[in-house]
Amino acid sequence: MTEVVREFVGLPSPLIGRAGAGGHPCQGVYHRPAGAPPRTAFIATHYNIDFSEHYLASYLAERGYGFLGWNTRFRGAEAYFLLDHALAEIGVGVRWLREQAGAERVVLLGNSGGGSLMAAYQSQALEPNVTPVAGMRPVSAIEDLPAGDLFVALAAHSGRPEVLTAWMDPSITDETDALSVDPALDPFNPENGPPYSAGFQARYRAAQRARNERITGWALERLAALQGTRARDQLFNLHRTWADLRMIDPSIEPSDRRPNWCYQGEPVKANYGVFGIGSLCTLRTWLSMWSLRTSQCVAAPHLRRITVPSLVIHATADECVYDSDAQAVHGALAAQDKRLEFIKDEHYFRESRPQMADLIDAWVRER
Repeated sequence: MTEVVREFVGLPSPLIGRAGAGGHPCQGVYHRPAGAPPRTAFIATHYNIDFSEHYLASYLAERGYGFLGWNTRFRGAEAYFLLDHALAEIGVGVRWLREQAGAERVVLLGNSGGGSLMAAYQSQALEPNVTPVAGMRPVSAIEDLPAGDLFVALAAHSGRPEVLTAWMDPSITDETDALSVDPALDPFNPENGPPYSAGFQARYRAAQRARNERITGWALERLAALQGTRARDQLFNLHRTWADLRMIDPSIEPSDRRPNWCYQGEPVKANYGVFGIGSLCTLRTWLSMWSLRTSQCVAAPHLRRITVPSLVIHATADECVYDSDAQAVHGALAAQDKRLEFIKDEHYFRESRPQMADLIDAWVRER
């Protein structure tokens, strides 16, 4: 086995200073083989999940690569996420790889939700397009980001607004009451299914989009109402976000996934639990990350700007990323050199990590 060296990396942000207790805003762990600095290095970042000890880091370091599991200041702070700020802090990590770690090539690894985030990073580096959310100042640090040389999308969703909308329960009738429900839209009402009829699915999907739009309209109105007051933003809760019909009914987009299951277990229990995406937001974070109308975290427009060689890997037993997501990501990429691979495993590839590392290794070496 190749000896793997792990180095903590803490760096300043171009936007805020160090925490009072001393921590840098941008932090991660650099994994590399012992000896000469690797010429090719990966960087992986998520919207809010800690990727410093990413499950692929050691596998790729053992195969001769550097791997920076990188966190912006929004690690564990999803409620406050702002896309332009996160891109500036990803740029800090990419620049460190090139200027300090000696990497000649940088591979952007977009894993899970990080797929659309790293796509947005490369898109902004190639053709600046990201604008501030309502009432925020432009971030100059995102006007000159160092681009990646290769792009890998791994078990990647098609974007934050899309995934939230596909998962949210549209039967809620009062956003302040987690138990409120319209029985005609309730996915857990046996009268509706499963299996779910084509008509119910169409009504359900339309109602999901309508719920997203209602929240956006309310957020914009609330921000306007706060102007001239002592508050510039506010927190709010989002209930019931584990209700994609595909989670419950395996006949919709059949795959190798476990039926009636999601990342938090049985959907009906998860949906009424307290752990969910977007469960706590500021008004501006909703507009920046989750809103179908205003978010720039939609993957497709960014993927259409990515022309570097690209690899998309899909887990066929993924509980909540579906074949259609992988096909959409692959189809949207502008790269002439792009590949779509399938591995039979669940979202975190617990059984096939060596196989996946071999696949990525071979693909990178071919280029």
